[in-house]
Amino acid sequence: MSQEIERKFLVKGEYKSKAYEQSRIVQGYISSARGRTVRVRIRDGKGYLTIKGASNASGTSRYEWEKELPLSEAEELMKLCEPGVIDKTRYLVRSGRHMFEVDEFYGENEGLVVAEVELASEDEAFEKPDFIGREVTGDVRYYNSQLMKRPYTTW
Repeated sequence: MSQEIERKFLVKGEYKSKAYEQSRIVQGYISSARGRTVRVRIRDGKGYLTIKGASNASGTSRYEWEKELPLSEAEELMKLCEPGVIDKTRYLVRSGRHMFEVDEFYGENEGLVVAEVELASEDEAFEKPDFIGREVTGDVRYYNSQLMKRPYTTW
């Protein structure tokens, strides 16, 4: 089993000039049930199918399985997705030994910018860039599968 261990933060301040890469992501959910999501993602002309399990009590760790798909298959699977779509640009920013993924959302989630850092263990230390704001790890409102159902602009 592959475990995803990550922490999530709101973003304050400038981050784009620090990014070494960016890409546009569009994704939908075949299943957004809490504890077992099935996501279809299109990023940089490639497709991905991802299955995620339930988060642990702190919200930092959960099972994740991902498989790359041909773009045509991902586009077909997008037709099976629940209503709603997540549209965002992801910026990659290095900080010390870690990489932060900073997502700027569009559409019904316009105005939301979050950063995630993947870790090897829940207690691993990392350098926070100056644009890192309040931690929202474990707050389900910020899960993409929930933003699809209850967009940020409706809060």
